Amino acid sequence: MTLIDIAGFRATPAAHDPFPFLVMENFVRPEAAAAVTRDFPVIDKGGSFDLSTVSVGPAVQDLIDELNSDALRDAFAAKFGIDLAGRPTTFTLRGMSREKDGRIHTDSKTKLITALIYLNPDWEPAAEGGRLRMLRSSSDLEDYVAEVPPSFGTLVAFKCQDNAWHGHKPFIGQRRSIQLNWVVDESAVTASRGRHRLSAFFKKLLPA
Repeated sequence: MTLIDIAGFRATPAAHDPFPFLVMENFVRPEAAAAVTRDFPVIDKGGSFDLSTVSVGPAVQDLIDELNSDALRDAFAAKFGIDLAGRPTTFTLRGMSREKDGRIHTDSKTKLITALIYLNPDWEPAAEGGRLRMLRSSSDLEDYVAEVPPSFGTLVAFKCQDNAWHGHKPFIGQRRSIQLNWVVDESAVTASRGRHRLSAFFKKLLPA
């Protein structure tokens, strides 16, 4: 059994207002929830952790391998109309959300596509914070075109461009995700990995 639904992804239309993005529930199959939840690393600090700085179990490694496949790369390239052949990938993981997280931003210019895969099986539907919003501007969190709860298996993907604003209301607590990025070249991979490794080192010195 594959852990992700590539056929479902191909069939899900992308939105283009105000920038190209896609939201898909059950991108990671619901029947994979128990194994992926079990094998997700314990991350009790806020911020992003490069894959090389954490230890994942077999099911999460299988999920990452599928996310890093040529088949998924080609599906994303077709969906967003961008040539991803030869473009390297980065993977970062999050386990906890802090009050300061979710501020409105766009992703760095070295990123081509961002894919956020949420892995929270017990997400509270009534929780107001922590729901990612796709925004029309850099100044108004209420001016959004889509709001996405980080429930298990949900995918949010978008083309990284100057107006790809996104953010969420503050949420403190467990908020698990894997972020996959296709980036411009290997130097972007090296820079991202170095930055996150340094950040992870200092986070280990801080209390949870």
